[in-house]
Amino acid sequence: MTNNASPEAVVQRQLDAYNARDIDALLATYAPNARQFGHPATLIATGHAEMRDKMAVRLAEPNLHARLRQRVVMGNVVIDHEEVTRTFPEGTGRVDMVAIYEVVDGLIQTASVQVSNKRLDPAAAD
Repeated sequence: MTNNASPEAVVQRQLDAYNARDIDALLATYAPNARQFGHPATLIATGHAEMRDKMAVRLAEPNLHARLRQRVVMGNVVIDHEEVTRTFPEGTGRVDMVAIYEVVDGLIQTASVQVSNKRLDPAAAD
């Protein structure tokens, strides 16, 4: 599938689908053979089937929400800094995440993420 959507628009659709917990819409923003990495080069998943398996657990978290803090666009590369609310075994908390997306022909080809240490909400730490 080739389209003329800007790289920024593709990544925004991906973020919106993540927050809506819509795995089909999320995967639609990725190329069928896309790769996800833990920054800089630890392969996490390749292709929609592996990505679906990995993301299904995350998207089931009741408090999941990513808030965009900053976005940089350089050609077909989009770099997002997000604060992500998650449900950890110890309770609700947050992590900061930097994601580097490479968009080609209107689809994310690669995504590389770096995640901070989790910070539990005060109520969760009690």
